[in-house]
Amino acid sequence: MRVRRGFTLLEMLISTALLSLVLLGLYGALNMQQRSTRHLFSFLTKALDADRGVLVLYRDIFQSDGNITLKNGEFDRLCLENTSHSLHGLASAKVCWIVAKEDHALLRIEGNGFRLPLRHSDGVEIDKVMAPVALFDVQKDKTKVLVGIQQVNRDPYVFVVQGIEPPPKPVKKKKDDKKKDKSKKT
Repeated sequence: MRVRRGFTLLEMLISTALLSLVLLGLYGALNMQQRSTRHLFSFLTKALDADRGVLVLYRDIFQSDGNITLKNGEFDRLCLENTSHSLHGLASAKVCWIVAKEDHALLRIEGNGFRLPLRHSDGVEIDKVMAPVALFDVQKDKTKVLVGIQQVNRDPYVFVVQGIEPPPKPVKKKKDDKKKDKSKKT
């Protein structure tokens, strides 16, 4: 009876080579899975950021005093003269939404007492909401605001904010009222 005590050198080399091939295959599959997960996470983060940006715009309009100005063009420009929705801790703020000419990024500008185009001395905060934007269209009715936003190669966002009351117009005094005011002062 012949007793075998171990493996031959050739058997060890063959088993090591086969194990190396199996481990290389597993490493490749694991690496591909990690890249896929990172890509999905990046895509979901960008989509979530775009969703948050649209929600911020909705809240800006909804919490405004109704004093809304629009400038239509290739991309619309929306300014809310007074909104209680502030991302930067202001009690009330003027907020403008514009699309930058260079990279077609949708920007949110928040501050008080600024005019467009901005000056260096304006104390404003500028937030880049999404880029690049293919569509930023705003339509305003007496009590409704319709917004359409589309990022390049993405589905569009469309929403309506209802119940926006325009600010009351200042009451003009009649000539007789002015004369009465003058007589009261004297």
